[in-house]
Amino acid sequence: MAATFKALALLLSYPTEDIQAAAPELKRLLNAEGLVPEPLRLKLNRLIGELDSRDLMDLQERYVLLFDRTRSLSLHLFEHVHGEGRDRGQAMVDLQTLYAEHGLEIAASELPDYLPMFLEFLSTLETDKAQAMLGEPLHVVAALRQRLQKRKSVYAGVFLALEAIAAGRADEAALAELLAMDDDDPDDLIALDRAWEDEPVTFGPDSPGKTGGCPKAEDMLARIKNPPAEPRAEGGRHG
Repeated sequence: MAATFKALALLLSYPTEDIQAAAPELKRLLNAEGLVPEPLRLKLNRLIGELDSRDLMDLQERYVLLFDRTRSLSLHLFEHVHGEGRDRGQAMVDLQTLYAEHGLEIAASELPDYLPMFLEFLSTLETDKAQAMLGEPLHVVAALRQRLQKRKSVYAGVFLALEAIAAGRADEAALAELLAMDDDDPDDLIALDRAWEDEPVTFGPDSPGKTGGCPKAEDMLARIKNPPAEPRAEGGRHG
């Protein structure tokens, strides 16, 4: 099991005071495990440094502009694959069932395809299995990385790290298909309103639709320090 996946999950989460306070620990953890190649850890250190030193409201505003207001940068994996179709609902159910089978319980307000949540799940698996599973949505990860690089965003470093530690390579045809889709301009407010005008699809009686999905940072930090001893048999946008 590698806590690196949890550290990367926190770096992709909505910035909070808890994450700011944990920035030095995240840097120490990534360096200690060494799963991410050193040149990419230097890129991650830039983001960690900004989280540690910049004004929290500025960090939050940047995050919302990128990941909440720019649909082509959504951190909900299935949104890029299934859109708002019915197939996404079944994929959500299957993924949440997989989480439960490995002892990871999520709140009703959290969508299982939210990338930080998926990364936290991977941290509960043996490292080679986690790397193999991360390889499955690698075309989505690569598409997000390219779009962030186009914006010269420091967050691109997290996706470079994910590509580096995942098993295999992104499916080129699937990646090309994703990159052929419209890439939203976060400054075009009219276009953004038009893109989000449809009602969100819900996935079950307790689902909040597109507004949920962000694991609470303090819970994730607690699980970094106190991982479960063994799996239990029983069982998005920022919160």
